[in-house]
Amino acid sequence: MTLKIAIDATSVRAKPSGIGIYVTRLIQNLAQLQTSENFELTTVYHPSFKNWLLRRFSTPLELQNFPSPHLIPIPVTLVHRAIRNSNLGLSYFEKYFECPDILNGTDYFVYPCRQSAKAMTIYDLTFLKYPEYASPIVRNTYADRVRFCLQWTDLIITFSRAAQQDIARYFNYNPDRIVVTPLASRFSQKSFNSEKSQQFESFSCPYLLFVSTLEPRKNITGLIEAFNWLKRRHNIEHHLILIGKLGWNYQPILDAIARSPWNHQIHHLNYLSDEEVAQFYAKADVFIYPSHYEGFGLPVLEAMTLGAPVITSNTSSLPEVAGDAALLIDPREPVQIAEAIFRVISDSTLRHSLIAKGKERAKLFSWERTARETLRAYRMLH
Repeated sequence: MTLKIAIDATSVRAKPSGIGIYVTRLIQNLAQLQTSENFELTTVYHPSFKNWLLRRFSTPLELQNFPSPHLIPIPVTLVHRAIRNSNLGLSYFEKYFECPDILNGTDYFVYPCRQSAKAMTIYDLTFLKYPEYASPIVRNTYADRVRFCLQWTDLIITFSRAAQQDIARYFNYNPDRIVVTPLASRFSQKSFNSEKSQQFESFSCPYLLFVSTLEPRKNITGLIEAFNWLKRRHNIEHHLILIGKLGWNYQPILDAIARSPWNHQIHHLNYLSDEEVAQFYAKADVFIYPSHYEGFGLPVLEAMTLGAPVITSNTSSLPEVAGDAALLIDPREPVQIAEAIFRVISDSTLRHSLIAKGKERAKLFSWERTARETLRAYRMLH
């Protein structure tokens, strides 16, 4: 009998970041396994709150190549409220799912389909462990929503042992029902577009690189402080490039850039294409990811894949991802960050060692592996 699996693809957008990248790659790689592994994959999605208000219910372009996309014409937030607070029957929503054997909610929510086994993907617990790094909406709603969904959740999927331990502890949830499926890089070591973008060509100087959304949890102000220290103490020739869209509470980061005496050498580049980001990774003298907390830390793996030596934090999942292929620092200590950067840019032997170790480390991760381990988790439920 063919196993029927439905995955929530609501987070897939035209310009995906972490969650959107994961969901897109998971669905693409699972789709390739359907025939050989004897299962049938479908996707479901909810409109954004804005599109719901504007009555825009057409299939998003980003989902049109996905397996059998089904629209649930109500935003996730309202579905959650309807289930919790109204007498609206569950059958009203269940008609949109076509009763899969497995339903995977991929954004801190899974619908309580009565005829389906239910898996919920949880990326990290910033909203509980470090609420000061979460937006008010996330801080005030996610913990309650997850706890509510855990009443009917049969399995949790997450991406690191560190996240698994956090989930078990903070939600008092059986760790045997929390499955770890590590992520992979968007990029390949084999090749990427060698045609340099105009944006990349404008940087002829050596540079230090950070890639991710600009928000407090990523500790970019600490990185800027480290950069200022390096300029004062060693007069390094490098510029600092920050690539990523503006996230929650980004203004202190922009203020820190403006205050820097070397602000003309700190460059914020907003969302770039994968090809452009790959070019910056490949030519960076150092990639620094001094985040306070991560459920996985995908940029670390991407940098390693494309040959950038990596410095990252000694907290949460980041040592688990980096292994021995990165220098680990205390993200609360800007001088320690700065000293690690100086070690890498002044010691070519160390730099080349980190590059070689990083490339080997990155080979351990692939989206096919992610898909196969996710499928193995689903089969635990059926």
